[in-house]
Amino acid sequence: MTGWGHCAPPAVLTNHDLATIMETSDEWIVERTGIRQRHVSHVGTSVLGEVAARRALATADCEPDDIDTLIFASVSPELLIPSTASLVQKRLGIEDLAAMDLNVGCSGFVYGLAIANGLIGGGVSRRVLLIAAERLTWYLDWTLRDTAVLFGDGAGAVVLEAGESAEGLLGADLGNDGAAASALMVPNFGTSMDRIRQDMLELTVQFDGREIFRRAVKGMLRSGLAALEMAGAGLADVDVLVPHQANRRIIDAAAQKLGIDAEKVVVNVDRYGNTSAASIPIALSEAMHEERIAPGDLVLFTAFGAGLSRGGAVLRWGPRATPIGHSDAALPPCELSGLELIADRVQAMQDRARAEGRSF
Repeated sequence: MTGWGHCAPPAVLTNHDLATIMETSDEWIVERTGIRQRHVSHVGTSVLGEVAARRALATADCEPDDIDTLIFASVSPELLIPSTASLVQKRLGIEDLAAMDLNVGCSGFVYGLAIANGLIGGGVSRRVLLIAAERLTWYLDWTLRDTAVLFGDGAGAVVLEAGESAEGLLGADLGNDGAAASALMVPNFGTSMDRIRQDMLELTVQFDGREIFRRAVKGMLRSGLAALEMAGAGLADVDVLVPHQANRRIIDAAAQKLGIDAEKVVVNVDRYGNTSAASIPIALSEAMHEERIAPGDLVLFTAFGAGLSRGGAVLRWGPRATPIGHSDAALPPCELSGLELIADRVQAMQDRARAEGRSF
C-alpha cells in the first residue's frame, strides 16, 4: 500500500441539526452510536471518489496513467449503468484500464483489498487504485430516526502495488450470510420490482439495528481472527486495528472481544458517522496523517455490512509511512450547510409521513 487519501464534503450535519427536524437529541444519538456529526455531499459519488483518488495518487508519487486497474467499492453508485468506476476513470483522464464496481456494503474496502492482492499476485495487474466512496445521505428517509442519524458521506482511496513478500497483505478472510440479507437493504429498486409502482421512487434504507449489532460483532471477530491465522500472526502482534466505523458500540465490542487495547484502535465515527465502504479507508488515511501507523506495523482491518457480508485483512506496512507528494484536488465549493442541503428532501418526507399518519 503505497498511497492513501480521503475526501470529506465540507457541509456538516450535527446531532443538534437533526434535533430540529425529528424527535431526537444529541445525548440520545451519542449514547447509542457515539456519532456527533456526519458530512453531507453536494456532489455525486464519482466526484468524491476522484478527489480521494488524486490525493492517494499524490502520496504514492503516481500519475493516473500509472494505474492499470481501478476498483470502486460503493452501495451508492452514481448510475446503475455504467459502473461508477468508469465515471471515475473518465474524470481521472485514464485512457484504458480494467475498471469494476463492488457492491458489498460496508465490507467493500476489505473485499477490494483481497481482489487487488489476487490480481497483482496473479500477474493480471501491476498497480491498483482502490476507491471506496459513498453518498448515503441521498438514500435516507429523514423521518426515520433509527437510520437517519447513522449515515454520512465521504470517500477514501489507496494505491496498491507489488512489494516484498514480508510486506503488504498477509492474510484475508471474506464471507457472507445471504439468509439474513433482509436485515440491511434498500428495497423498491431492481428487476424484481414493478416498474410502474409509485413507491419505486421511494428508495430508503431498511435496517434492523438489533440484528445487525449482534451479527456485526461476531462477524468482525470471526473474520479478524481468520485473517490473522492466515497471516501466521496473533492478536498480540497487532499494532493498529482499523475497523469499519459502524457505530461506537460495535467498534468497542469488537475490539474488546479481540482483546485489542483502545489506544491501538482507530476511531472517527464521531465525526463521520457510518460511511459504509468508505469508512475504513477514511479512517486509515486519517491515521496515516496523524502518524499512528509506522513502517513495519501490523495492521488489522475488520468489517461487516450488507449481504450480510464480513471481511478481515492483515497488512504489514511497508518501509514508507509518509506521503511523497501532495495533491491540491478539492471538491467544488458549497455555500449551503448540511441542513440546507437536505431541506427539500426533509420537507417532502415529512409531508408524506403526515399523510400516512406517522410521527417523526
